[in-house]
Amino acid sequence: MFSLILITSGPTIEPIDPVRFLSNRSSGLTGYHLAMEARARGLGPVTFVTGPTTWLPTGVEIVRVETALEMRAAVNERRARADVVIMAAAVSDYRSVKYYPEKMKKSGERITLELAKNPDILLEAGRHKPRGQVLVGFAAETEDIFVNAQKKVRDKNLDLLVLNEISAANPAFGREANQVFLVRPDGMRRLERMSKTLIAAHIWDEIIALAGRRAEGAP
Repeated sequence: MFSLILITSGPTIEPIDPVRFLSNRSSGLTGYHLAMEARARGLGPVTFVTGPTTWLPTGVEIVRVETALEMRAAVNERRARADVVIMAAAVSDYRSVKYYPEKMKKSGERITLELAKNPDILLEAGRHKPRGQVLVGFAAETEDIFVNAQKKVRDKNLDLLVLNEISAANPAFGREANQVFLVRPDGMRRLERMSKTLIAAHIWDEIIALAGRRAEGAP
C-alpha cells in the first residue's frame, strides 16, 4: 500500500561524559507496536529509526541511533521517500555543549552544565513535507494540553498528532496501557485507556483514512 513507512521510536540520549547522559522516560513501546502493526497489515516496507531501547520490531529495517543529531541525520536521509512518517521518538530537547572525555569528578555541592537546544526534527519534517505524505507527530503535555496540541498541529504542519496527557492517573511512559487523544487540524477524538497494541491499531486506522482522502484529492 505504501512505498515506505518511516517510524522513529525510543528516547535519544545526549552524552555528558563516558558515564553520564541526558535522556527521558520513553520506553519505545508505542513505536514498536506501530511498526509491528504495519508489518502485520502488510502496509509496506518499514524503516525503524530508534534510540536505545529493548523494543525492537522484527521484519523491518532497523537504524540504531543515540543522539538527537544522529536521529535527525537518519530521518533527513529517508523522509522525502516515505509515504508515511511517524515521529514517535521522544527526542531530547537539549544536549550538553561540552563533552567531557573523562568522567567528571564530584567537586563541591553544585555544578553548572551548559546546554544547547537540539534541532526540532518534527518541525523540519513538516516544513519540507512532500505533497501527499502523511506526517504524524507525538506530544506529551501536562497543562493546557489541547491548546498546546492544536498549536503543534498548525506550527509543524502535521496531519495527525497523538497527544499524551501526562498525569498521576496516566503516567504513560513505560506502561503497557495508555490513554491518548488523536488530534487533527479539523478536530480530535479521545481513545480511552487501552493497551498500546490497540492504540497502534487505531493510529493506523486514522493514517489509512487520511491517505485515502489524499488519494481522492482531498486536502
